[in-house]
Amino acid sequence: MMTLIIGGSGSGKSSYAEDYIATCSKDSRKYYIATMQVFDKEGQAKVEKHQKMRENKGFYTIEQPISIGKVLEKTGEALVSESTALLECISNLVANEMFFGNESKEIKRITEKIIRGVEQLNKSFKHLVIVTNNIFEDGMIYDETTMDYIQAMADINKKLAMMADKVIEIVVGIPVILKEGK
Repeated sequence: MMTLIIGGSGSGKSSYAEDYIATCSKDSRKYYIATMQVFDKEGQAKVEKHQKMRENKGFYTIEQPISIGKVLEKTGEALVSESTALLECISNLVANEMFFGNESKEIKRITEKIIRGVEQLNKSFKHLVIVTNNIFEDGMIYDETTMDYIQAMADINKKLAMMADKVIEIVVGIPVILKEGK
């Protein structure tokens, strides 16, 4: 089962996702798949905040800033079939794939790579919860690179919503179920 949790910056989506996965996992192993790369003090503070939020919640953390499908190499497939995973978050993953590393920066390839990786995770974990950002509502026009990022996020979020069994939007800390069942 796959659940997509979407919301704006500071909406409470991460906190909600952690609580949500605790109810889904029951006694099974819980993985936290962290995608953020730290480049400055602000990024480090954000990572530390998230680490504190999930303290004592029983997560096994896997740092995977790119190539999300490779998470399975770090877990052992036998362990994950009865496990849950929280992928936090798609916006960091997209930025990492687009702006860092040596692979092609073509938007279509990045989108396909991320979707393939999520499909692998979804087939492997008993329950996969994905956090993503809603970054499309300001109506602004940005430089070409930023617009490519926004387009990639839009394409990926649409595909993830179609794949998901459940889609929940967090609006000012309140969960709104947008989709339940495929």
